[in-house]
Amino acid sequence: MLSSTNISFQYPNAGFQFPDVSVADKGHCLVLGKSGTGKTTFLHLLAGLLTPKTGEISIDGQVLRRLSASQLDQYRGKKIGIVFQKSYFIQAVSVIENLAWSQYLAGYPIDRDRIITLLKRLGVDHHAHHRPSGLSIGEQQRVSIARALINKPSVILADEPTSALDDENAEEVIHLLEEQASLENAALIIVTHDARIKSHFDQQILLGA
Repeated sequence: MLSSTNISFQYPNAGFQFPDVSVADKGHCLVLGKSGTGKTTFLHLLAGLLTPKTGEISIDGQVLRRLSASQLDQYRGKKIGIVFQKSYFIQAVSVIENLAWSQYLAGYPIDRDRIITLLKRLGVDHHAHHRPSGLSIGEQQRVSIARALINKPSVILADEPTSALDDENAEEVIHLLEEQASLENAALIIVTHDARIKSHFDQQILLGA
């Protein structure tokens, strides 16, 4: 479960005050907003990648600001799966090695059986030993989802996961995210400006309203 209360953030030339959010295990929440409304900032705050000026964010009862930097890194690796707008991979190694690195950096033993199981579930196991650069954008997005799920997180955060996709692939990615989050008992929060996917979510937050 993820919850946030009275979150604000200050850049040198702009400040944001964000609405409170609470998403239970297996819950799905869509955060909508136009460019400049702080969507990515909000996601980075929820992920512990930025520190809020005010307020608290907690995941499974752990308040993030109470953790040291090193503790937060470990906690994030174990509890938070992130699907970034652009897929960032280690291009010199294979898909399977990219997922193995995610396990290693979180302090977990490398579990290749789980890696292959996830890649099969997402339909990209035939690319396990290929480098990410050889995959299509849609295939890279599926691998990004697998990487976000690899450590069985409590929360999955996705930043504009459909922005580069056509209607058919956008529907497919949202379905995969919802399906996989439910299978992993994880809360799912998607931030986007893509109004095409609004019908998938009962819980919605509009930034900049």
